[in-house]
Amino acid sequence: MTSATTRTVANVVLASAGLTAAYVILTTPPLRRLALGGLKLWLGAGVPVYLLNEVHRAWVESAPTA
Repeated sequence: MTSATTRTVANVVLASAGLTAAYVILTTPPLRRLALGGLKLWLGAGVPVYLLNEVHRAWVESAPTA
């Protein structure tokens, strides 16, 4: 197998595993509730922290030098 073929096969395997996992999570109510809870937690905590860090970095980079 060439490197390109190996890479393509790996990509197909990973994509099919991801689609299978998504199907199982979406069709199983307890897993779906767990995934939605994790999404709410990430959106509620992770995104604001990221935005605050970016605003702070932009503020520091835009400060005039003495």
